[in-house]
Amino acid sequence: MRLQGKRIVVTGGSRGIGASLVRAFTAAGASVESMARASAQGYQVVEHANAAASGGAVARFTPCDVGDGTQVDEAFERAAERMGGIDVLAHAAAINISAPARDVTAEAATEMFRINQLGTIHANQAAYRYMAPAGGGAIINFGSEGGISGDQHPGMNSAYGTTKAAVHAWTRHIALEWGPVGIRANAVLPHMWTPMYEQFRAALSPEELVEHDLETKRQVPLGGRFGDPDLDLVPVMLFLASDDSRFITGQMIPVDGGLVYVR
Repeated sequence: MRLQGKRIVVTGGSRGIGASLVRAFTAAGASVESMARASAQGYQVVEHANAAASGGAVARFTPCDVGDGTQVDEAFERAAERMGGIDVLAHAAAINISAPARDVTAEAATEMFRINQLGTIHANQAAYRYMAPAGGGAIINFGSEGGISGDQHPGMNSAYGTTKAAVHAWTRHIALEWGPVGIRANAVLPHMWTPMYEQFRAALSPEELVEHDLETKRQVPLGGRFGDPDLDLVPVMLFLASDDSRFITGQMIPVDGGLVYVR
């Protein structure tokens, strides 16, 4: 129960990593406000989280499109009212519209920018408005390996990686700017098997999928595969959400089996 009493907002909480975080934070004793566009799935996730909760922890769900600043402000206001404040934001909401760089459309690029980059700004600013007057808090954004270097999947994720590079820069800037009021901001760069990754795999031809799996095996020293969100990412997120990480800010933290920095 290391997060007993913490008040946490999770975006993208209807599936994949976000759903794992809703379950894990609630199990660790936190009050959790989950937000996502997929309402039916979002309500199911919090129902399952509450069934396994203990110590007075509770999870709730609010439909929210993070790319819409008005929706974000309203959802965070509701969350702060219900929980009595906000201590932690785990901002996992993101989309990927895969395409070779030569084929990226203005519509796809604009939508990824709206959700991935502008959505991060909206959610972080909303969290700031409740954390700063209270003396601080923790913001955990989600970056990507593709935002640091050429993506492991050349020809598919250039626009997505571009939006995540922007998330990295934004996270460093707010860490510097908001640190004096007690807000620490970090980003995790997960390499996890998620529904988004399954969509990526489904877009590959059989030959491309074989090559992708071989390349993953070569490039990931620990296990040669994508990680499991519950086993591999959740422990890191519990640490970053807790007071144990009180002196860590402005960091890009790969949770990727060694993909980024050992090659």
